[in-house]
Order: sequence, then structure tokens, then C-alpha cells
Amino acid sequence: MFGGQVEASSEGALLRTSDGREYLNCGGYGVFLTGARHPRVVAAVEHQLRTHPLSTRLLLDPAAAHAAAALARVAPPGLDRVHFCGSGAEAVETGLKLARSRGHRRLVAMANGFHGKTLGALSVTGKPLYQDPFRPLLPDTVHVPYGDLDALAAALGPDASDACVILEPVQGEAGVVIPPDGYLKQVEQLCRRTGAFLILDEVMTGLGRLGTLWGADREQVVPDVLLVGKALSGGVVPVAAAIASPAAFTAFDRDPFLHTSTFSAAPIAMAAARAAIEVIEEEGLVERSRVLGERLLAVLTAVLDEHCPHLVAEVRGRGLLIGVEFHDAGLVGEFILELLDRGVVVNHSLNAHAVARFTPPAVLRESELERLEVAVTAAARALGRRLPAPSA
Repeated sequence: MFGGQVEASSEGALLRTSDGREYLNCGGYGVFLTGARHPRVVAAVEHQLRTHPLSTRLLLDPAAAHAAAALARVAPPGLDRVHFCGSGAEAVETGLKLARSRGHRRLVAMANGFHGKTLGALSVTGKPLYQDPFRPLLPDTVHVPYGDLDALAAALGPDASDACVILEPVQGEAGVVIPPDGYLKQVEQLCRRTGAFLILDEVMTGLGRLGTLWGADREQVVPDVLLVGKALSGGVVPVAAAIASPAAFTAFDRDPFLHTSTFSAAPIAMAAARAAIEVIEEEGLVERSRVLGERLLAVLTAVLDEHCPHLVAEVRGRGLLIGVEFHDAGLVGEFILELLDRGVVVNHSLNAHAVARFTPPAVLRESELERLEVAVTAAARALGRRLPAPSA
């Protein structure tokens, strides 16, 4: 589909292929909030690599302690227990196991939500396409429409002390689905009222992607467990984490060997995570994400409305997570290819094939934003000319 291009190097918002072509990276599935190879993250990782990249797991590791302290410091209030892992799906598994350790075995997730493809995470991912080849998955799992509080309340019942709710503050792979205002807070209140355990999956949305540090911050939601990944890598080393309240983490505090992994909290990943958090804070990337996101959303809306309005159903987004929904899934591939021809990389959506997603870094320069606008304009114009609106 993409002509056999081979990625060779990257820096900031730029990606280069083996044939010397340069692309503006507005994809990466949300990983590159700080851009690729941010100098401070690279320096921290290089220092750790030269001194102590992996640990014995027997003695105390200060790199893990420093990274956990940094993450707890920026987490919503009351979340100060951190379990590190290598991917978002692993973070989901950790959250589900924490819920089970407290007796919450019944799972309520959202239709079209995405939480990963390991067996537990796949059970709560709301897409039969990925689930059906691997059934049976976890028992006692149901999916309700995202944004529908009544449906969630009906699924939980009056006593949900055996239930766990998992959802995203904005559904990324579902095509950037934004819930009604107040919904997340109402979900939190419903869980507290019925005794349900609440997991907020911020693997895609956390650490500034939405123009707030956490999607939870918009409505001051504090879940039992918050999941983070992607941007936590600093665009350098894969790392994710589950951040929990002391009550939710009780079983792991009592016996840390209940849930372990050889490479969990590897020092080299901890150096990247700590540096990424510091970069996001000190360079003002949360506010930068909000400002850039508002500008890009306005640009995309105007350009697509001018050149191919008959092909586009909606442009929506929050911060630097923006989706362009077409009337037909085939148009997404055409749009992505048009952008690729003009040196811009964007993503499709795994659970919504009619939606192309823009997830550019918050370090995008003014010249790069202008370059993006030129490319989108040319791509939209080409698509509109090749597929004109039917005559009245």
C-alpha cells in the first residue's frame, strides 16, 4: 500500500526513509508527543545505557524510584502507586488484575473501545473483528455504548461491587469519539455510588495529547487505576504504566511477586520515562498541544470543507488527537496515500476504518505546521477533483 518505503531515521517531527525522502510525522499512533529522539530523553537513555541499562530485580533500583516519583507527582490526586510495564496492553492487564484482586471480576467496557490485543485487554476491546478468532475470552464481560450513561447504569445494576468499568476519556481507535460534556464525571460518580472499580485508559490520551495533562483533568475525575503509555516513552524507549490508588494497589503492596515481568521498570526505560515527563512539563507541551490542536482542527475543517466537503462526514478532535471521518472507508486509504505522496504520515483507525487520524508532536514548528497545511490542501484538492460531487 505504501510502496515499500523503509524507515531509516527520525528526529523531532521528521521521518526519513532509506531512499532519502523526508516526511512530516503526524502519525505514530500517539507515541511522538515530544517528537522523535528528543535530545533530553536521548541523553538520559544514553547515560543509563552506559551505566546500568538492566537491573537484577533483586536490589533496589533508583531509576525506577525516580521515574515512579515523577509519574505519581503529575498523576491525578490520590494515585501514587506505580507499576511499570512495556506496553499499553500490559498496563491494561495490570489494571484488570488489580480489579480482580479487589473482587471486581465482572467487566463492563465500551463498544468500539480499544485497550490492546493480549487476551485480557482483547476481552475489553470492543471490536469483534479482533476478538472472534480467539474466543472464548474473559467471562462476564459486556460492552455498552460509549457516552450512554443509562446503558452503563443498566449493565452495572444497583450493586456493582463485583464490577469493573474500563473506558477511554476520548476513544482514539474508535475514530476520535468525544463523549458528551460531564460524561466522565458521571461515570465516576456512578462507579462510586454502586461500588464499581474504575479504570481510565489514558495510554493514548495521557501526558498532554488532549491539551490537558490527562483526559481525566477536564472533569477532575480520579479513577482507581489510570493507565499511561505511548508519550511516556519520550519517542525513544517503549514503556507504559498503571498508576493506582493505595487501596487499589493493596494486593501488589502485600505481595509484589503477584504480578511481575523480567523487563518491567527496566532502568533504560525508566530513564526515558522520567525525562519525557520533565520535557513535557518544562517545555510547556501540554499547553502547546492545546494551542496547536485548536489551530490544526480549524485548518483541517476549513481545507476539507473547501475542497472535498462531499467526501467528509466530520472533522473532530481535542488537542493533538484529531480525526477526519469520511463517508466511505475506502476514502481513508486514498487520503492517506495522497498525504504520503506529499510527505506527510497519518494513521487510520483500527476500530473505525472510515476515520483518518492526525497525532502530530507538540514540538511541531511553525514552518512544519505550514507545510502540513500545504500538504493537506493539495491532498484534499486532488481527492475532490478525482472524486467530484454528483451533479444536482
